[in-house]
Amino acid sequence: MTRLKDIRLIALDLDDTTLRSDGSLSGQTRAAIEAAIDAGLEIVIASGRALHSLPKAVTEIPGIRYAVTSNGAAVVSVADGERLVSLTLHPDTVHELIAIFGGEPLECFIDGQAYCDAQYIADPVRFGCSEAYVDYVKTTRLPVEDMKRFILDNVDRLDSVDVLCGGAGHRDELWEKALSLPGAYITSSSPRLIEISDAGAGKGASLRRLCAILGVPAGAVAAFGNGDNDADMLAFAGLGVAMKNATAACIASADLVCGSNDEHGVAQMLYKIIGDKQKQ
Repeated sequence: MTRLKDIRLIALDLDDTTLRSDGSLSGQTRAAIEAAIDAGLEIVIASGRALHSLPKAVTEIPGIRYAVTSNGAAVVSVADGERLVSLTLHPDTVHELIAIFGGEPLECFIDGQAYCDAQYIADPVRFGCSEAYVDYVKTTRLPVEDMKRFILDNVDRLDSVDVLCGGAGHRDELWEKALSLPGAYITSSSPRLIEISDAGAGKGASLRRLCAILGVPAGAVAAFGNGDNDADMLAFAGLGVAMKNATAACIASADLVCGSNDEHGVAQMLYKIIGDKQKQ
């Protein structure tokens, strides 16, 4: 496990990690992120969200330069949206995906924008969305009446496609079908989602790409997460930190567990890292 004083870059998942369960960024966590940046640490967003769905409360913090988005389908400059890494689904994968899941509610990400079945946006709770995230869905997704046709019309532009399962039971029923897709990376950040990207995607894989660009070795990286889609990122990092509220798969990939997202776990750990670096 990497020593805290050796850390140079910190990758932060957002939902249920850096953000509280109501989707907000606490003042304590914002202050800790700002303190880390002031201490010379590179703070990187690492999210399943598309670029334009990232909360301004985080992206507008001065000093945050990069984001791994759409579960690693893209690495972007936060300031101008320039793509350092871009992985789109192969058209053959998309056609197979539609053949299998065309009857399910879907959402997709194109060039950092989320598009979603209009019925889902009209009533997200009916499709398994928690009340806390209804406003997020309604303000970050553009409605599409025929998602199947929309996806096929944009077959060579898709960062990722999500199957909206409604809950863990139906997700588990569909999971094996998703794993059969050729050329695809399959993950899930929520019991109501199956998230499908190019086989080269994944937060861990694209964080590795960004670190290569920046000249930061894995041993100088800390990563925080809570979901199954964070597990590969925590395994890549020299210090993988799972939240107390993390899934079993995420915890299994971590070096240690910190307080939950509602207990300011990220902030507490950031201050420990800053403190150790200042002792050098």
